Amino acid sequence: MKPLTLLLLTTVATCTFLSNLRAEEDGKLRIIAFGAHPDDCEFKMAGTAVKWAQQGHHVKLVSVTNGDIGHWRMAGGPLAKRRTAEVHEAARRIGTTAEVLDIHDGELLPTLDNRQKITRLIREWNADIVIAHRPNDYHPDHRYTGILIQDSAYMVAVPFFCPDVPPLKSNPVFMYYSDGFQKPNPFHPDVIVAIDDVFEKKMDAVDALVSQVYEGGALGSEETLRQRHADNPIARREWATASWQRRQGRIADKYREALIEWYGDEAGKAVKYAEAFEVCEYGRRPTHEELKKLFPFFSE
Repeated sequence: MKPLTLLLLTTVATCTFLSNLRAEEDGKLRIIAFGAHPDDCEFKMAGTAVKWAQQGHHVKLVSVTNGDIGHWRMAGGPLAKRRTAEVHEAARRIGTTAEVLDIHDGELLPTLDNRQKITRLIREWNADIVIAHRPNDYHPDHRYTGILIQDSAYMVAVPFFCPDVPPLKSNPVFMYYSDGFQKPNPFHPDVIVAIDDVFEKKMDAVDALVSQVYEGGALGSEETLRQRHADNPIARREWATASWQRRQGRIADKYREALIEWYGDEAGKAVKYAEAFEVCEYGRRPTHEELKKLFPFFSE
C-alpha cells in the first residue's frame, strides 16, 4: 500500500472514531433538516424541532438557498442577509441551530458540488436523522433539495467520497416533510407528532420570518401588508396564529388515524395540531420501535 493511501486511511479512521465518540459521550440525538429556502424548515417542522430541543437533542435547520429573490420589492444581497437574520432569530427562539448556504434562490441544481456540500453537512453534524422535501414538488428548489438529500443517503457512509470529512459509521434515517402532492405518489405519514403543547413556540419561529409571513415573500404586494397587518406586531401575530392553526389542524385531521395509532384512541382524537414525516427508503429503514426512540415524545 502506498504511504499516501495509508495516511489517508488512517486519518479517515481516526476522525471517524473521534466523531462517533463525541456523539456517544453526549448521548443525545442529532437531527439535521434541509429546506430549500429560509423558512421551509421552520414552516414544516418547527414544532417537532422544539420538542427535540426541549429534551436536549441537537437540531440544525439548513436553508439550501439564500432566498435572495423571495420578495416582491427587494432582492439580492440585502434580501439574503435579511432572510438569514430571520432564520437565525427563529432558531434562537426555539433552541435550534441555523445555517444558510450561499446558493441563489431559484437556481439550485443537483450537481456533484452540491451533493458534496450536503454530504459534508450531514457528516459534520453526525446525524441520526435527516429530513427534507420530497422530490416531487411544485418548486424546483424544493425538488432538487429532495434529490440532493436522496443522493447523499448512501454517500454519507462511503469513506472516499468527500474524504476530508469523516464518513458516518452508519446510515442515518432519512425522512420527508408532509405535502399534499399526489403524483407520482402521495405522502404517507410514517410518524406524526402532536404539537399542541408547543404550538405557540412554533409560532415564535414563524413570527420571526417577517419577510415571508407578513410581507408575502415573492408573491406579496402592498395589499398583503394591509391584509396581514404587517405594521402591527400584535395584530399580525394574531393573523399568523389563526393561519397556522388552520394549517396544522388540516394535517391533524387528514392523518387522524395515524395520530390514534401513535397516541392511542382518546389522545389521538383530541390532537388539534400536528406535523407529519415519511421515511425515505434510501436511508436506514427503522422499525416502529426504533422510530419511537428517534421521536421520543410519545411517552410524555
